[in-house]
Amino acid sequence: MSDFKQISQDGLWTNNPALVQVLGLCPLLAVTNSVINGLGLGIATLLVLIGSNVSISMVRQFIPREIRIPIFVMMIASFVTNIQLLMNAYTYELYLVLGIFIPLIVTNCVIIGRAEAFASRNAVLPSFIDGLMQGLGFMMVLVILGGFREIFGQGTLFSGAELLLGDWAKDMTIIIFHADNQFLFAILPPGAFVGLGLMIAAKNWLDARQQTDKEPTEKTADDLS
Repeated sequence: MSDFKQISQDGLWTNNPALVQVLGLCPLLAVTNSVINGLGLGIATLLVLIGSNVSISMVRQFIPREIRIPIFVMMIASFVTNIQLLMNAYTYELYLVLGIFIPLIVTNCVIIGRAEAFASRNAVLPSFIDGLMQGLGFMMVLVILGGFREIFGQGTLFSGAELLLGDWAKDMTIIIFHADNQFLFAILPPGAFVGLGLMIAAKNWLDARQQTDKEPTEKTADDLS
């Protein structure tokens, strides 16, 4: 159980693929101009991560080490194709918005990295937990960055929710301020870099503060012993 807790903590915070490993920056920075775009790509990446981790873990003993990477890519590509077809069928407009970044999930360093570093060396259940938590950690950054850019760039939140959830979600759009006050920089690529940089800085600050709070406690325990 402690191993599963550590795997979860690594994926969500300690070794977050976007904030710590800094992987998958191309889709992360390209599509996060709204919460819904980030959520859509995040869900797709999450499903591929879980499927590829589990399947690779199941057959890891039968994969020749010399050709493991091409085999991993082929297995990942099969899951991406399935997700692509599902989005084409049920969320076609969102599929058009995300465009080339759906098939590019095949080459996402997060997925290939977890296949090589974890799934190919561990059992099915830990690999499932790893894929789930790494995917949730990546999706969390996509959604938060998308919300930051959407609020400052468009003055709205959850705009275009109907693209992912259906027509009933049209009323979910929250207007925070009017279009005249839009900050165009936020929805341009430089805004994505600045937003991600602020998120990384905030995480590092929280980690440093937590470590500072622990030090007096550890010193007190040493003194008492």
